[in-house]
Amino acid sequence: MFLKLKQLLEPFGISKFYTDGWGAYQRKLAPDQHQVGKANTQKIERKHLTSRTRIKRLARKTICFSKSEVSSST
Repeated sequence: MFLKLKQLLEPFGISKFYTDGWGAYQRKLAPDQHQVGKANTQKIERKHLTSRTRIKRLARKTICFSKSEVSSST
């Protein structure tokens, strides 16, 4: 399963993998491409959140979609 994922990511030029300590990662990734830990997770997740927010703004003028089922037209 991991090798399929790695193969799908190759066209995107992914050069560094941040993972947990699962042995398959250590066996299948070169030491210079692999780092165990969550040190860079916050930066990556923040970038994804920013991207999602901007995409939502393209669909509506507000920051996100409302959870209310009643629309308020003004």
